[in-house]
Amino acid sequence: MLLGMVTLVFLVLRVLPGDPIAVLAAQSGGSAADVARLRAEYGLDRPLGVQYVLYLLNLARGNLGRSLYTGQTVSQLIAQQVPATLALTGAAMLVAVGLGLPLGIVAAQRRGTWIDSLCMDLAVVGVSVPIVLSGLVMILVFGLALRWLPATGQGTLGHLVMPAAVMGLSSAGSIARLVRAHLGEVLDEQFISVGRAKGLSEGVLLVRYALRNVLPPVLTLIGLQFGFMLSGAVVTESIFARQGLGRTLVDAILYQDYPVVQGVVLVSAGIYTGINLTVDLAHGFLDPRIVYE
Repeated sequence: MLLGMVTLVFLVLRVLPGDPIAVLAAQSGGSAADVARLRAEYGLDRPLGVQYVLYLLNLARGNLGRSLYTGQTVSQLIAQQVPATLALTGAAMLVAVGLGLPLGIVAAQRRGTWIDSLCMDLAVVGVSVPIVLSGLVMILVFGLALRWLPATGQGTLGHLVMPAAVMGLSSAGSIARLVRAHLGEVLDEQFISVGRAKGLSEGVLLVRYALRNVLPPVLTLIGLQFGFMLSGAVVTESIFARQGLGRTLVDAILYQDYPVVQGVVLVSAGIYTGINLTVDLAHGFLDPRIVYE
């Protein structure tokens, strides 16, 4: 998957209109000779196939290249931005699980009632409202009107609340709907009825037996939602003027900074792949019927 992602991004960047080297030289008042020198320096004067092979060889050595505009190594640039993005996505995931799991549990236990309908309506709203809209509304209400939280920027826990809430609410709805569907099926299983007949409380049945059967699909969804949050960070970090991989990627695309775009996409895909691999391996611990050969 990583190789496919690297190849796709490499090719897409090369077919985009415009010449970043020409723009870079024009900003510094360079001549046509300077353009040719810079293009040779960054290897962009070579055939596309040669550029691709050299890029893969550099990746194998851990060399992501240098930014066309700042001259900083892409590895250093990404290392500076990763902590901010991981903090945002981690906090957003806590919001998503902290809201989605209880909503799904309550809805499954109260199926067919107005409580079930209310929980699922809230879940649909969370899934349906775009991050751009919910982010702007939060800034207007909590940042500008009420002044409870800082509207933009980063540095304190208060700066993290609204961006994490915006991203977390979008994923909480999906988690709530999945938990409600799977937990509702488990609560109708025969072993739950046997447990009730033996006098086990609803809390014990829920925590020790029912939720254990629901966790594998929920973990799978959480892994998928983590990838959604990484992509959502592009919009969220731009709206709230935060630094991070998403904001760096947007700026690099606007300036056609090939090495930075390729590096950010590669690191993001690597994080996403690692999270999903961890989730797949965790299934074996949660469900003894799964055997890895």
